[in-house]
Amino acid sequence: MIRIGVDAMGGDYAPKEQVEGAMLAIKQIPDIIINLYGDKQEIAKYLTNSERINVIEAPFVIPMGEKNAIKVIKDHPESSMAMALSSLRKEENDAVVSAGATQALIAGAHILVRRMPGFKRTAIAPLMPSVSGKETILLDCGANLEIRPEHMLQQAYFAAVYAKEVLGRPHPTVGLINIGTEEGKGREFDKEAFYLFKDKGLFEFYGNVEPKECLNPPCDILISDGFTANIVMKTIEGTAKGMGTILKRELKSSLAGKLGALLARKNLKNFKKAMNPEEIGGAVIYGLYKPVIKAQGASKAYGFYNGIRQAANVVRSDVFGKVRSYVEQHKAEFGNEE
Repeated sequence: MIRIGVDAMGGDYAPKEQVEGAMLAIKQIPDIIINLYGDKQEIAKYLTNSERINVIEAPFVIPMGEKNAIKVIKDHPESSMAMALSSLRKEENDAVVSAGATQALIAGAHILVRRMPGFKRTAIAPLMPSVSGKETILLDCGANLEIRPEHMLQQAYFAAVYAKEVLGRPHPTVGLINIGTEEGKGREFDKEAFYLFKDKGLFEFYGNVEPKECLNPPCDILISDGFTANIVMKTIEGTAKGMGTILKRELKSSLAGKLGALLARKNLKNFKKAMNPEEIGGAVIYGLYKPVIKAQGASKAYGFYNGIRQAANVVRSDVFGKVRSYVEQHKAEFGNEE
């Protein structure tokens, strides 16, 4: 059985949505056990089915707006987030899902889970919707505002393994987000990354991809530094929300529009579903000892179910084990020679 640890108190709607999402996951996924970390009394208010669900008392909750991430993790090992993360090193869980404060989760993952041997930087890698209907891996979305090209090489390789093993892409292709498609475009950092990706041959490298192509990319994986990729992600999210609002306004502005909305109700529902981040579940934090999934802070039960489903898929495919084994055997390729 796959053991999934859930930070039941992290998130805007905790613990209700986390508990309901866990019960939905148990109903839909037969090979998992879920360990909920949090206030037992609060969790009990919503836990109506405890089949394959255990509750572990965690008396402290890390606030969503926490500014001093490292300090709060170190000062409160009894927090639901810290206890869930610590369970990975103790071999009590195979993966963890949390919708808690992002910076606290990243800090906690580094301190309590730690990076896999040979990995120099972690990366937050959400799945983004695309015109084709296939998700695109986008990284790094905030773990490293500044990073070296050789560290991006590791992250891109990790993403390629994830795309192959979890998303079912037999020959995943990596694209480098840049201001132009030609060689030699961008900052010195971008140029170095371009030639490093091209020369190493660890994965299929498409080349540079402009941001305007991010919803219809010519590749499976888009990569840049944490600052750039985070702006891309938030721009896409904001644009999708804005377009939805404009569309809704225009449809309500006339009788013909209202009639059209009625006739296209199913299509509009499918559009909304396609752009809903809860359909994906969360962002995998690459490069750790074991899988940690960062769900959105505003995740509802369905989004949390998908986060748990995503975590189970990663464990089932042994993505982290495969990357760890390859990096260990090819230290020189990743700049990890002793």
